[in-house]
Amino acid sequence: MTTRETDNALKPSGRKSAKRTAAKGKAATTLPESMVTGKASTAKAAVGDKPVLSYIASLPQLQRSIAEYVDALAARVLPGLQRSVKWGMSYYGIGDGWCFCCGGFADHVKLMFVNGATLQPVPPVTPVAMGKSTRGVELRSVDDLDERQIAAWMIQITAVPGVGGKKR
Repeated sequence: MTTRETDNALKPSGRKSAKRTAAKGKAATTLPESMVTGKASTAKAAVGDKPVLSYIASLPQLQRSIAEYVDALAARVLPGLQRSVKWGMSYYGIGDGWCFCCGGFADHVKLMFVNGATLQPVPPVTPVAMGKSTRGVELRSVDDLDERQIAAWMIQITAVPGVGGKKR
């Protein structure tokens, strides 16, 4: 069992409300229930820039600043970028497939690459329940972003088929 699975196994199930707040020394912010339990948000699925930008704007400040940075980086390095909200996270792609996603959680933002096992170097995180070949990073602050590496991964991943896309 991985550390994450162990941590989840020890947490009581059936939480009724979100009580977790922002880190000490910062303004207390009650987080949405989904962010506390480790699930993606309840944002409704929708294709386009507006739903993704609305999803990002709905995140608490820490997660919002990271997600805004990732979104701006993707827009800068990927001509023809398409956005969508799927499964409670923002998804990005080129052409007809979704290649990577970005979503806010209680103390970090997950940036996950569909078929990320094909990337060089392979991103370090293998997420639970996102597919065998998905890989990514968990970002706890904007300072955790290695812009060059993430941009390289974004460019590499658009060269392989994404979710729902045709083989390229």
